[in-house]
Amino acid sequence: MKKFITLFLVFSLLALSGNLYAKKKGAEIVIQKTDGTKVRGELIAVKQNSMLLTEFESGMDVSVDTDEMELITIVKQSKTGKGALYGFLIGGGIGIVLGYTADPDTPPSREATAAIVGISVGLIGALFGGMWGSSKGKPETTQIEGKSASEIKEILEKLRKKARVKNFQ
Repeated sequence: MKKFITLFLVFSLLALSGNLYAKKKGAEIVIQKTDGTKVRGELIAVKQNSMLLTEFESGMDVSVDTDEMELITIVKQSKTGKGALYGFLIGGGIGIVLGYTADPDTPPSREATAAIVGISVGLIGALFGGMWGSSKGKPETTQIEGKSASEIKEILEKLRKKARVKNFQ
C-alpha cells in the first residue's frame, strides 16, 4: 500500500507540474473593429493606445488602435478535462485514505475497500472538477466603443497581464 501511495504522489507531482516548463504565450484575443472586421490572434503587447497581436491566419503582427476597437473577446481554452483529472486525483486520494481506514475485520479486505471507495469518490471528484473546469473556459467579452478614456485605460491594464510581453514600453 505504501508503494501505491508513493506512486500516486509521484504521478500527481508530474501531472501538476506540466506548466513549469512551458513557454509563456499571450492570450488568444478577437478584436471586433468599428468597421465590422475582426482580428484574431495572440496578444503580444498592450501599448498606451493600441494592442499588438500576431494574427493566426497570416502569422503577421497587427497593431490595432483603441479608436478602431468595438469589442474585445478573450478566448479561453476549455479546462473541462484538466478539471476532471484533478478532481479524480484529489477525490481518489481522499477515497483511498477513507477506504483504507475502514474496519479491517469486515469483508472485503482493507485494500479492496480502499480501491472501491477511491474509485467511487474519484468519479464524483471528476464530475465536480469537470464542471468547475468548464466554467473557467468561457470567453470574456468587453465593449470598448463608447467607454471613457479612463475606462479604456483600466481595460488595457487588465489585458496587459495576459500579454506575452507584459512590460512593453
